[in-house]
Amino acid sequence: MSSTYSTRNAWASGLMLFAAAMLLTVGLFQVLQAIAALANDDIVIRGPEYTYHFDLTTWGWIHLLIGAVLIAVGAFLFTGAAWARWAGIAIAVLAMAANFMWLPYYPFWALVLIGLNVAVIWALAVVEVEPEFTRPAP
Repeated sequence: MSSTYSTRNAWASGLMLFAAAMLLTVGLFQVLQAIAALANDDIVIRGPEYTYHFDLTTWGWIHLLIGAVLIAVGAFLFTGAAWARWAGIAIAVLAMAANFMWLPYYPFWALVLIGLNVAVIWALAVVEVEPEFTRPAP
């Protein structure tokens, strides 16, 4: 086994763990954001009218659904499921779009979550997973 192979495998392992942990974190943040929107509409302050105007209850359910899927995909990434890598990229893109549309309600928080999703997409896109990495050890 060459040094290059083991270094590459270590990077792949580290980036997959980073992406899985970030997906779980972003998913938890999405769920907490959803609870705030669903439980008490007075907590969320609306800014000026915006093109993507929905009722806060609708936004709460959207964020709750996205958060649950982010958490599930993050958990499957920890198990090494090969499909979870592509599903993670797809759901992170959807979460970014939802948070972009959430900008008028909480701009700073929406930008933070967009940035975290960019980090997840980067980690899942640049990692070169060797076939041995996705299979469980005997």
